Amino acid sequence: MEEKDFESSYKAAFEKERKAIGIAAWVITGLFICVLWFFAGHYTLTEEQDAVVYTFGVPKVVSKTGWNWNIPFVQKVTKVPRSILGMTIGYDAETGMSIYEESLMITKDLSFVNVDLYIEYRVSDPIKAVINKDSYQDIIKNLGQSYLRDTVGMHLIDDVITTGKAQIQQEIEEAFKQRIADEDLGYNIERVLIQDTEFPSANIDEAFKAVESAKQSMDVAINDAEKDKNEKIPAMEAEVDKIVKEAEAYKQEKINEANAQVARFEALYTEYAKFPRVTRKRIFYETMDEILPDLKVVINASDGTQSILPLDSFSSVNVEQTIPQKANQE
Repeated sequence: MEEKDFESSYKAAFEKERKAIGIAAWVITGLFICVLWFFAGHYTLTEEQDAVVYTFGVPKVVSKTGWNWNIPFVQKVTKVPRSILGMTIGYDAETGMSIYEESLMITKDLSFVNVDLYIEYRVSDPIKAVINKDSYQDIIKNLGQSYLRDTVGMHLIDDVITTGKAQIQQEIEEAFKQRIADEDLGYNIERVLIQDTEFPSANIDEAFKAVESAKQSMDVAINDAEKDKNEKIPAMEAEVDKIVKEAEAYKQEKINEANAQVARFEALYTEYAKFPRVTRKRIFYETMDEILPDLKVVINASDGTQSILPLDSFSSVNVEQTIPQKANQE
């Protein structure tokens, strides 16, 4: 009896211990699964990231930086960058090698040219960006190529290769931004940059450089001529102004002389009208003195003597004294 009781007690204790171990194992397993389940829903966001969390197909944007948690197997998390992203057209960003299928295009004057483009874009709407995550790159690249070719095709080769790149770049950027906004992909175009423009052939490139060098030489010659013109024109204008002023002064001098002669003639005419005989003699003597300044007057007296007098003594006869005498005689 004692052996049977001992065996029964042993079996009961063993069974009880086995059940306790089983329960503990299930508890530990459950706790382990809970810990795994808890950490499976853990995710972190940096300052340059947002997250779109789907709960039964309903999206929600999470922007909290640092540690975040979602319900595993119930919620789905997709991280979205906030930073500016880049895309190349016409070359490989890693190797720098040209992709001629993308870069080769034709200009308005039917010249071939290789143009490399770099597109900067960023997410504007995280939910729409996640919806279009499988197609947005192809859409942006195709539209970028389309606007690049259309814009280059409206410009001459000189503009594309040299001074017109900034304008072409601006035209592409404005049209491209508007089109991407209309497509509503959840992305915005930040900037479009033309990286390089070149001829597809080295010989053409050398010939174009020679033409550009000749144009620069022509511009230098034109600038030198303009500089010389700008330096000489003021001097010539000053000379012309001087000549004009001298001519004006000469004109005024002649006018004054003419006015003086007119006044003298009128005064002489007045005297002539009063005393014509005396005035005629005076005019004669003054004229002869002017024409023949060394002329002498010889006077033969009745006694045979001669007197030689200069003509100016006659021309300087006081007419005012002569006139009253003649008047008295008359």
